[in-house]
This record gives sequence, C-alpha cells and structure tokens, in this order.
Amino acid sequence: MTKKIYFITGGARSGKSAFAERLADGMTGKRAYIATAQALDPEMAARIQHHRERRGAAWDTYEEPLAIADLLVKLNERYQIVLLDCLTLWLSNVMAHSNGDDAVNSRSDGLVAAIKSFGGSSIIVSNEVGLGIVPENPLARRFRDFAGMLNQKMAQTADEVYFTAAGIPMKIK
Repeated sequence: MTKKIYFITGGARSGKSAFAERLADGMTGKRAYIATAQALDPEMAARIQHHRERRGAAWDTYEEPLAIADLLVKLNERYQIVLLDCLTLWLSNVMAHSNGDDAVNSRSDGLVAAIKSFGGSSIIVSNEVGLGIVPENPLARRFRDFAGMLNQKMAQTADEVYFTAAGIPMKIK
C-alpha cells in the first residue's frame, strides 16, 4: 500500500466524514479512527453515536481530544490507515487547554509533523470556517484564524485535498 495523506475540508454537515470513510473503504489494511469530539452535551453525544453507527465495526476507534500527535506515534506500526475526525474540534480543545498563541502553534506544528511521519495513509477531516462573515468576538476570530492557518498547513502537506459541499467531494489538489 502506498502511503498518502488525504485532507478533506468543507462546511458543517457537508459530507466530509462520510466521504472520508468511503475513501478509506477503498483501501486495504488495518484501520484506526481517531475521534476528537467530546460528548459534553446531549446533542454532541447524539452526533458521536451517529458517526459510530455509520462506520460500523471495521474500525478501531480511539477517542483523543488533545494528544493526537502522541497517539499517532503509538499507532504507527499497528495500522495502515488512520482517519482523524476532526482537526477543528481538536484545535478548539487545544485552544481551551493552552496558554497563548505560541503554545497553539507549537501543538499544531507537532501534529502536522506526526501526520507526515505516520507510516501508513492518513485521512484528515477539518471544517472550513473562513467562508462566512467575520466573527464579532475576539475568541471566535482567533479560532477562525488558527483554523485557517492549520488547514493551509495540512493542504500543503497533503497529497490529495478535497472540498465537500452538499455531499459532493471536489478534488482541489
């Protein structure tokens, strides 16, 4: 199997995760699903359950909201495919647990490096949050800016990049 990095972005409920899972279905090898969401309220718990049911038993699931780079190192020899869903949820978790922009940038760079070092194929899912209006509060603008920069780094690193809209994936790289 050829090692590749796939980056899939798009808006909320655009079909990113379903496309990522279909992409992985066409690959051979042992699969790890890295979920960054936390069930902090009933609505998020329902979303997480929906994702679990859709992907079925073909995946080994790891729920990790923060230490993904470390987890990728541990999974490196055991899996040929990892699917990370989702980069922007991870970023919000990191922002909530980091002191300052330098710490967020350092964690982001560390994650990109870990993805590059992973021995198998990586499928990375992320929300595109920069297509709407400028947020009115500083924290939301800071998040939008970090997400935009992280998405750019991932797109530059990836072998293939897809943008999803209305359930339709469009290859842009």
